[in-house]
Amino acid sequence: MSELTKNVQPLQDFNWDEFENGTVGTASKEELDKAYDETLNKVADHQVVDGKVISVDKKEVVVNIGYKSDGIIPASEFRYNTEM
Repeated sequence: MSELTKNVQPLQDFNWDEFENGTVGTASKEELDKAYDETLNKVADHQVVDGKVISVDKKEVVVNIGYKSDGIIPASEFRYNTEM
């Protein structure tokens, strides 16, 4: 067991009954949707964003753009690059 997990203590105020019954929290669906939307960055179609190339193969290039999912670009988009 690692040092980080040895001393993990349970939350004192955690309500297991609410958790097991699916009634955790008092926020409405609208409040949760708003909070969720505020934490995610949005990417619009045709928007140019910076990213880091994760992998390259003959069919596609996978790029981490710092959002929920990685971007996948078909290798055919790089047809002018003689190094591929």
